[in-house]
Amino acid sequence: MIDLRRFEDVSGSLLVTMPVERAETIPSAWYTESRFLDLEMEAVFKRHWQYINHACRLQQPGDFIIGTVGRSPVIVVRDGDGGLRGFYNVCRHRGGPLATEDGHGSVLKCRYHGWTYRLDGSLRGVPHFDRVELFDKGEYGLVAVNAAEHDGLVLVSPGAAHSVQTVVRGIGERIAPCSLATKKFFKREVYEIECNWKVYMDNYLEGYHVPHVHPELFSLYDFQNYVTFTDQYYSVQVGEFSTGGTGYNPTGEPAYYFAVFPNFMLNITPGRLQTNLVLPVDHRHTRVVFDYYYDDTESDEARARIDADIDFADRVQLEDIEICEHVQRGLESGAYDRGRFSVKFEEGLYHFQSLLRRSYRLALGRGDD
Repeated sequence: MIDLRRFEDVSGSLLVTMPVERAETIPSAWYTESRFLDLEMEAVFKRHWQYINHACRLQQPGDFIIGTVGRSPVIVVRDGDGGLRGFYNVCRHRGGPLATEDGHGSVLKCRYHGWTYRLDGSLRGVPHFDRVELFDKGEYGLVAVNAAEHDGLVLVSPGAAHSVQTVVRGIGERIAPCSLATKKFFKREVYEIECNWKVYMDNYLEGYHVPHVHPELFSLYDFQNYVTFTDQYYSVQVGEFSTGGTGYNPTGEPAYYFAVFPNFMLNITPGRLQTNLVLPVDHRHTRVVFDYYYDDTESDEARARIDADIDFADRVQLEDIEICEHVQRGLESGAYDRGRFSVKFEEGLYHFQSLLRRSYRLALGRGDD
């Protein structure tokens, strides 16, 4: 558990959510001091649902995927009845990993000393333990985490008090007739960024910077009609594209950019889903995992569009990385502490920071709204 005495200096006024027209952004210390990342591991990552992967990677009993929740390795497996089981990816012998990459097996086998577990998490095999006294295998099953599947999305949580349906409600209806469940995995890209994970989230959550950081992207959509909607645990930015015929959005239909608290995004255009998972490495380094999914990954026409799509997305991402790293240095400079929100363009950012403040309040025992 986090030592709450480390946060006695955090003023109660910093935890209060004001109306966006009068609100200030969170202080720079929350991005630059390592103790706040320690708090977030307890207050945010242990208490909220997080995306791990797409259900197309878990089609058969015995298929499993691995991921990270906060600082904890996790594994999700399709069990013999077709359901999902989530566990810490940690053997009960001496903490070894059950898997170091996605895969398939009739059992889960520790990569360190070979202990084996059934797909329901119970301990099955213990090599060379015949001389150990007072050992009950029933007491050494895997430690479970909550796992759920919704419209093709696989999410886990060590201890969320709310349901996964609450988190993702309304997404399927908003994007219809597109469907997340039909998508097929194509490619993964991983980016390492020298900034706090919240700097990257903040940047994603607003289109205010697009004309200045992403000139090519800016030329493709109607900036003046950019809108943001919020739900309890997510915000969505909707971009009306002013031109079609690009690999990025060949039909010119709206693009949807969902940011689901705390750390994953769904970027949706017709026939395509791009997921972004934002993983803190330490308080000033972040790993962002991009996965690309498409309805059609086989035809020549589709492959040409996919190549153009990924190439364009990579250029936009490199622009975002550059500005986020500059922002991190600005936050560490001592010249900045708190700012204000653009009511028109930073509603998603305000929503995210409001949820973060609430998470801090609850973890620090400062009450709720």
